[in-house]
Amino acid sequence: MTSPRRRGPTGFTGFTIIWIGQFFSLLGTGMTQFAITIWAYELTGTATALAFVGFFGFAPIVLFSPLAGAIVDRVSRKVVMAASDIAAGLSTAALLILHVTGHLQLWHLFVTGFLAGAFGSFQFPAYSAAISTMMDKKHYARASGMLGLAESASGIIAPMLAGGLLLLIGLRGIFLLDLAALAVAIGALLIVFIPEPERGRQTEAKPSLWQDCLFGFRYIFASRSLLGLQLVFLAINFVSTFGFIVLAPMVLARTGTDKLALGAVQMALGVGGVAGGALMAAWGGFKRRVHGVLLGMAFGGLFGLAVLGVGRGLVVWWIGAFAVSFAIPILNGSNQAIWQTKIPPAMQGRVFATRRMIAQISGPIAMLAAGPLADRVFEPLMQSGSRTANAFSHLVGSGPGAGMGLMFVFAGLLSMAVGLGGYAFPAIRNVDSLIPDHDEVAKPAPAGAEAAE
Repeated sequence: MTSPRRRGPTGFTGFTIIWIGQFFSLLGTGMTQFAITIWAYELTGTATALAFVGFFGFAPIVLFSPLAGAIVDRVSRKVVMAASDIAAGLSTAALLILHVTGHLQLWHLFVTGFLAGAFGSFQFPAYSAAISTMMDKKHYARASGMLGLAESASGIIAPMLAGGLLLLIGLRGIFLLDLAALAVAIGALLIVFIPEPERGRQTEAKPSLWQDCLFGFRYIFASRSLLGLQLVFLAINFVSTFGFIVLAPMVLARTGTDKLALGAVQMALGVGGVAGGALMAAWGGFKRRVHGVLLGMAFGGLFGLAVLGVGRGLVVWWIGAFAVSFAIPILNGSNQAIWQTKIPPAMQGRVFATRRMIAQISGPIAMLAAGPLADRVFEPLMQSGSRTANAFSHLVGSGPGAGMGLMFVFAGLLSMAVGLGGYAFPAIRNVDSLIPDHDEVAKPAPAGAEAAE
């Protein structure tokens, strides 16, 4: 490690302190996202506007991931995580000032979302790599389950709080609470000790930043198993985002802009995620973690996304939302454990950032496509009275929101096909055994090499 002295809690205790801080941060972020979703929909009444808000917040996370990974492996991961949180706070502060002065417009959400996403691209590789140096590998899946649990628990509370507090303190009050929650997260991060990985004693010239940006691509593309796993996530992220991006407008359209109904559906997402995260934290997942990945995708697609699409009221929406969120901590936790176990800690920043870019680059494309397709194709189709519309109306009903429901059904069936289809490829279904754990390799393999394949 770079420093033998411990200046604060570390190990699972240190991780738990960070986890508590992140819960408050996620709670504040969730409240803000709920509030600006309602604000943007009431302003425009279209799915395209909400899709564009999502796009500008998510696209930079993908775009800047290789640079983020290179920097994470060069500097203190604790500093990177704190800087990312501070940048998110500055974006929220900007929205607060614009709202207080009466100048807040839709395009401001695009700009601040882009800036927050750009700095947020550093958070995932830094956080993931930090976990690997703080605890034993047997706790990786549980730690990932706890992170999923925090996301989901905040997903339960945030919509309820935001829906009620919007009437009492308004949008500016929500922004202030988000900033306060972020301060708690930064404070928790500052008091813990995060060990830095052993980066080795290099006698040759240190790689340039550009070479480090490309390192993750070389490493992953040299492995059929790692690349195949990421291509599965590339596909699942496209089809699931295609559905999820229209969740809010679908519910609002089918309920006459009922904020409480949308909050209830989002709360169900949180409840399902809490259940899945708690199960993952207690259980640790399948021994062959690839089963958690592929079966989780199939389950979430069929019993989650597809059910959300056929639902026409809160009861069915609750079931679908619970099911899809229940699967997410299991599949993500299992996937995270695979990578944390197989990739040496000193490389994880670069490899994890590239891994994220490959898996999620399809997300922004789906966001750009889903909104216009909902407004101009699927919604008009289901209102047209055509033979095709009548055939699908038996499945998703009719009226406003039916077209977006059909998008969810397609997304669910395709998600199931992607998950089960992964078993058709030996390099993917045998990833647990084909690649040795990094701590079992006596001599580090050359960059990008996969000794067991």
